[in-house]
Amino acid sequence: MSVKGPASYFPSIEQKYGRPIAEWQRLITDSPLTRHMELVAWLKTEYGLGHGHANALVAHTLATAAGER
Repeated sequence: MSVKGPASYFPSIEQKYGRPIAEWQRLITDSPLTRHMELVAWLKTEYGLGHGHANALVAHTLATAAGER
């Protein structure tokens, strides 16, 4: 079964930016920002992530924190 949704971006995110997904998720959850698009903009500005990669990380991290999968 293939991975679908935001997590499907994870291998390319790790390869391109050189950080494990757990580290990105920690950065997101430790951030004082809480709104989806604020977090996306922050990742793009501070860490140079592309929009799709930042969006996938934020969507998955926030959904996981909310108890969704």
